Amino acid sequence: MKLIQTTSELRNELQAVRKQGKSIGLVPTMGALHDGHASLVKRAVKENDVVVVSDFVNPTQFNDKNDLLKYPRTLEADCALLEKHGAAFVFAPSVEEIYPEPDTRQFSYAPLDTVMEGKYRPGHFNGVCQIVSKLFLIVEPDRAYFGEKDFQQLAIIREMVRKYPFNLQIIGCPIVREADGLALSSRNARLSEEQRVQALQISKTLFSSLDFAKEHTLTETKQYVENCIAGAEGLQLEYFEVVDGNSLQPVADWDDSNYIVGCITVFCGDVRLIDNIKYKE
Repeated sequence: MKLIQTTSELRNELQAVRKQGKSIGLVPTMGALHDGHASLVKRAVKENDVVVVSDFVNPTQFNDKNDLLKYPRTLEADCALLEKHGAAFVFAPSVEEIYPEPDTRQFSYAPLDTVMEGKYRPGHFNGVCQIVSKLFLIVEPDRAYFGEKDFQQLAIIREMVRKYPFNLQIIGCPIVREADGLALSSRNARLSEEQRVQALQISKTLFSSLDFAKEHTLTETKQYVENCIAGAEGLQLEYFEVVDGNSLQPVADWDDSNYIVGCITVFCGDVRLIDNIKYKE
């Protein structure tokens, strides 16, 4: 495995790969890797000849400077994990390498990016599209892999690929959870032991809502989740939305769509955690 920090070196390496007729898989990450990322890498290795993993904390997708400063950075440990799972290249550029000048491009995919995270984190998805599109242009992968935990992000990236002339396949991969159900996240490293226990109530509530939903209306189920989180110690609900899995627009009845997903964002202390659950697919 090779660690690369410049765009020119990575392009040279991948040009040689393409000349050999080999396929390229890309796993974009912001580092602080865990088993969820490892699952993406393992699938990419299985489906491609060569896998590139980007390890870059992208400043343009943070609308909270403190969140950016606190985001964990663990490049040495990341490289050890990636080598273990068969990545060929780790692309870990500096901010100056990726943004030698401000990126003024504007990406708008309403209504996908105006609800949920788009509502509460203005500019976030524009920053995501800036960095992901840059990575697509640099790497020119055959396939790119993203986790379904970031459900809205995945939908927006699929839309960007549909509208932009990228010739690649977007692969969504299932949420990976701890044995007790907590969705794996780089932000979990910021939780204290007590907060780690408190955060578990998020996934417990979502799983219990699946059974609740079988005998209750969508409105009642939404209220059930909101009440459970409101009554949980140490947690503060930012939003819980039940949406069509394709349009991301709220649905009012279980019969409104064949693909219904519940998306939640909760603060545990000052750590912002997201998760989702599929009610119909």
